Amino acid sequence: MNARPNIVLVHGAWAEGSSWSAVVERLQADGYHVTAPQFPLTALADDVARLRQVLDLQDGPTIVAGHSYGGQVMTALGTDAPNVTGLVYIAAFGLDQGESLGGLLSQGPVTPALAHMITDKQSFSWLSEDDFVNHFAADVDPVMARVMYAVQQPLATSAFGDVMGVPAWKTLPSWYLVATDDQALPPEAERMFASRMGATTVEIPSSHVAMVSHPDDVTQLIKTAAEARPAMS
Repeated sequence: MNARPNIVLVHGAWAEGSSWSAVVERLQADGYHVTAPQFPLTALADDVARLRQVLDLQDGPTIVAGHSYGGQVMTALGTDAPNVTGLVYIAAFGLDQGESLGGLLSQGPVTPALAHMITDKQSFSWLSEDDFVNHFAADVDPVMARVMYAVQQPLATSAFGDVMGVPAWKTLPSWYLVATDDQALPPEAERMFASRMGATTVEIPSSHVAMVSHPDDVTQLIKTAAEARPAMS
């Protein structure tokens, strides 16, 4: 059996599994078994169900890393996260019990990446091209950023109102990467999440999509978490 824990990567809103591609390549090169599935983003419960589906396929201890809303999904595993040995937050939401995404975001001014969010007739939210390229993925090559914009997965607006139960980080060790140039989730909010969960924290000068623009830093933090949690025999 592979001595290393499995790695499951959870993408966020307005992204999809391939946003982790550069990180996946690096982890695979180091011998890790990695899964970066697509999440429906149709409701928080649906996304948690997809994560549990993927976790059921893992053959041993697993590190879960989530980006942005992906942090909400893995946090919502709560106290029932079999085989999960650590959580890695990449510029991600780490809500506490009783909190919601919408409630948190409403506490401050609208961030530049979300300033012109579009809600369609099916109540899904999309980002405009200008906000996506120039703010959401501000430090990504514009050609790649426009591709990311084209394949964005919209988020059901209901996700903004879902209230967190007991968060998984209450009982699992956590690591946090703060993106100090984030224009989607305020860096001060990221620091607050990291602080109250007692996470091992690193800060890098990155936009919101650190796994795309700084894959080496993101990979290193995930490896640090994996190495801190030795695989159970």
